[in-house]
Amino acid sequence: MDKIVALAKRRGFIYPGSDIYGGITGFWDYGPMGVELKNNIKKEWWKTEVYDREDVVGIDAAIVMNPAVWVASGHVAAFSDPLVECKICHQRFRSDKPEEIKAHEKNHSGKKAEWTEPKQFNLLVKAELGVVDKQETYLRGEITQGVFINFKNVVDSTRKKIPFGIAQIGKAFRNEITPGNFTFRSREFEQMELEFFIRPDDTEGDKWFAYWKEQRMEWYKSLGINPANLRYRDHAPDERAHYARFATDIEYNAPFGWSEFEGIHHRGDWDLSRHKLKYKDPSTNEEYTPWVIETSGGVDRALLFFLIDAFREEEVNGKTRTVLKLNPKLAPVKAAIFPLQKDEALRKIALEIHNSLKIKIVTEFDDAGNIGKMYRRQDEIGTPFCVTIDYQTKEDNSVTVRDRDTMKQERIPIINLEKYLWERIKNI
Repeated sequence: MDKIVALAKRRGFIYPGSDIYGGITGFWDYGPMGVELKNNIKKEWWKTEVYDREDVVGIDAAIVMNPAVWVASGHVAAFSDPLVECKICHQRFRSDKPEEIKAHEKNHSGKKAEWTEPKQFNLLVKAELGVVDKQETYLRGEITQGVFINFKNVVDSTRKKIPFGIAQIGKAFRNEITPGNFTFRSREFEQMELEFFIRPDDTEGDKWFAYWKEQRMEWYKSLGINPANLRYRDHAPDERAHYARFATDIEYNAPFGWSEFEGIHHRGDWDLSRHKLKYKDPSTNEEYTPWVIETSGGVDRALLFFLIDAFREEEVNGKTRTVLKLNPKLAPVKAAIFPLQKDEALRKIALEIHNSLKIKIVTEFDDAGNIGKMYRRQDEIGTPFCVTIDYQTKEDNSVTVRDRDTMKQERIPIINLEKYLWERIKNI
């Protein structure tokens, strides 16, 4: 993890929040490479969950909602984690995370650690609206409720029929007791969620729950995560969220252990019934409260695990090469353009190629170092292709394209370059 954290800061993926003032626990800033990677993850998710389907639409609900939403949803009463405090150093930990408690006891100096009895700690982040007559509300602890309170609006405006889904990507906030493991557990984070509405029927519920489990697992595999590092973990009845009939996590085998980064939940009719919302079938006039199958993934956690899974250290000619073997669809930069020599004519050609390609493909122009250093930088940010303009380019209008993963080089006519790159980016 130390190498991942160092690379993330050095190459502009992730910085500590408020870094110049000593940081703030549980908050992170995404740099130039990080924001591109994050956007690419969200674009691929939106394409798969919304654009490629006829039965899903999207929304973007407000972060701050009427506090009655959180009362009705059960979050004010039940959205909590069990908290224990070390009586000696007064650090607090979740009692349902025994590995963290054991680590604290192992590293504790002086007296043996003593613990308070567990207490429930509500995770909602309070906020105030207004100047004189202040109204207490909350920053949303999950993005889900924004979908449910707009269920009727979406049905009325789109005329979607059950089964159908509503997708959303957005920020959420939680008073995490022990933020840690880099960006894995943060107090501000981004979610990508689908709420899929079905008839209240056990057969339908079992079918769609199994369907979305498979769909979500295959999505991560399709974007390059090693299947050996992925698994399902079913929730036991006593660990399910207050709204869940059934729940399964997709977990990743991280350096800090198997860790959840997406949940598939059978929420039953909990949410719509709490908000007193029903669905009327336009064909039969039958009225009922739909059940919901939810897929809830963390953008930040997915990004972290894509970075970890793509990270490689390879021996090349007696030296260590650090490379991120990201799927080209996710890579922040798709192609880097280098003029090989300090030659103004070559630089001009390279800039022309860069300006032509960047209309459709994210490219980066670099002439600030020798070719070896430029390759190393692009390897570390995961750029799948490097395009070199040299003296032969003047003679035959061709360039050298270097593949990140194999390091093999191929001579390509400039006129064919865009097609060559685009086919490899979209088909991998």
